[in-house]
Amino acid sequence: MAKTATRGRRKAPARGKSRARSGGGGLLPWMVIGIAAFAGIAAHDNWKNIKPMLAKEPAATIREIAETKPAVRKDSPPKQVALAAPAPKVAPPAQLSPPVAIPTPTAQPVKATPAASSPATSETGTAAFGYCGQGAHINCVGDGGVFWYKGEKIVIADMASPVAHQARCDDERRIAFAAKLRLLALLNAGPFTMNAAGKTDPSGAPRIVSRDGRSFGAQLIKEGLARKPGTAGGAWCAA
Repeated sequence: MAKTATRGRRKAPARGKSRARSGGGGLLPWMVIGIAAFAGIAAHDNWKNIKPMLAKEPAATIREIAETKPAVRKDSPPKQVALAAPAPKVAPPAQLSPPVAIPTPTAQPVKATPAASSPATSETGTAAFGYCGQGAHINCVGDGGVFWYKGEKIVIADMASPVAHQARCDDERRIAFAAKLRLLALLNAGPFTMNAAGKTDPSGAPRIVSRDGRSFGAQLIKEGLARKPGTAGGAWCAA
């Protein structure tokens, strides 16, 4: 019975502790509620001072986040940045130059030169003849036995006629003018043929001039306006 009483006495303090603990645990929530109520009253009384502080707080927080730089790892390789290819250079458009005036060549007068004919060649000619004057001799009659055809001096080789400016008498001068007039008429009558009768020299190109097989020289001799080559010229005045 003594042991039973002793056990009963020792267990009594334990019950007191549990009551104290349960009592302390019941006061804590009321303390938190009281503190919260006091803080709410204080905040309501000082709201004008607290509001600017709350407005500045988000801006400070954003500034701190912006200033915070990410840490760079030393062991990470550097990022490769692709370089943009250089843009091709565009050549400026070529400036169009104004067209250059092309000079027009001026026509130069062509001087007629006598054509060289070989003794064996035959040439057919036709032209409008006149009397030779002071200008260039192209197609003209100089005297009864000499004329120019295309600028070449032709001497009728199978006849000899008097020359007016070398006449020694009036009869010779008269025959010279008549032979010149007759030769002009024969040349203008139509196409004629010229056959070479020797080499060309400064005195002219010797030719046998004919039409339809009839020699101009033989016709003038027949008409008394010329003589055969080699005949004395003095006979013109003796006649």
